[in-house]
Amino acid sequence: MTVRTATTRLLYVDNLRVALTALVVLHHVAVTYGNIPLWFYTEPAKDPSGLALDLLVGLDQAFFMGLFFLISGFFTPGAHDRKGAGPFLKDRLVRLGVPLLAFLLLLRPLVNFGFYSSVEEQVGVTDLPYWLFYLLSWDPGPMWFVEVLLVFTALYVVLRRFTTPATGQATPVARPAPAPPGVRQIAAFALGLTVVTFLWRLAVPVGAYWQFVGLPSPAYLPQYASLFAVGVLAYRGQWLDALSPKARRPSFVISGVATAVLLPVTTITDGALRTLVSAAWESVFAVTVVIGLLSLFRGRFDRQGRRGRFLSEHAYTVYVVHPLVLVGLGYAFRPLDAPAIVKFAVVAVFALPLCWGLAYAVRSLPGARKVL
Repeated sequence: MTVRTATTRLLYVDNLRVALTALVVLHHVAVTYGNIPLWFYTEPAKDPSGLALDLLVGLDQAFFMGLFFLISGFFTPGAHDRKGAGPFLKDRLVRLGVPLLAFLLLLRPLVNFGFYSSVEEQVGVTDLPYWLFYLLSWDPGPMWFVEVLLVFTALYVVLRRFTTPATGQATPVARPAPAPPGVRQIAAFALGLTVVTFLWRLAVPVGAYWQFVGLPSPAYLPQYASLFAVGVLAYRGQWLDALSPKARRPSFVISGVATAVLLPVTTITDGALRTLVSAAWESVFAVTVVIGLLSLFRGRFDRQGRRGRFLSEHAYTVYVVHPLVLVGLGYAFRPLDAPAIVKFAVVAVFALPLCWGLAYAVRSLPGARKVL
């Protein structure tokens, strides 16, 4: 088993984070041209190919932000141990809070202007002052992830303070590492997540939106919180080091079978039954895909050259700035008359290199690398 130190970089986790960031970009391109108008610029599909984009969005939503939270949880305990509670929180506020404020104050006005006329109609006011429009249309966009992560981080620090024994020593007390979960424990986790998600969604259904924090997917909070906790436990128990390459194939097979069996059922049921089936599919799909991707990247992508380092170093900045690129491309390709999936493909080809190029430009600004 590999012994992890404070300076050890897990290259396969870096590479997985790059892939997830690229998937976030493609996810929002799919939202732009599909039938789910939850983005700063959209062109609702006028042909059946939009359904394929909706399917991509649904599959992404079932797991990818949960995996982001797991990765974030994984790196939380080590940073807390090295820095201590106060400096750790200060660092998180800088690394997460400053980009959040930068998006709200600088980037959001550049991507949200398309809603100006619609907000005027909703409030019944002409010549609406921009400052009032800004307040009425407040939304952190994809930076909701940073908001929620700040909350999880603060809760972790509080729990550590009240659960760590007071010894008077500078170093933390060594605790028995949690053993890596086996098949039964993983199955029990997926079942428990299904039950909790089902009960949660009786009060917070899919499609609910929490305006006061701009959270577009509160229905998925049980998954986000539980996978963040799994990430913390995975660090303590070095679960990723113990992850077998043999877990890759069965995990993807189970996720595929669950999708083939359960996902169609969600289209022919309604009410509480549909909520239950949807929660079961998402929980099984998320757990197995997360295990499969971690196993895949650990076994196949645990190396990094110059290009890989570049992509990894700029991934977080891409997450912050990609709305600006996608909205700009949306307007640029607006005259193009083509099926939804074709416009998705065309914009995707331009979006990924432009996002990383803009991220490089932003990180080249004085002081930016200390935050991003």
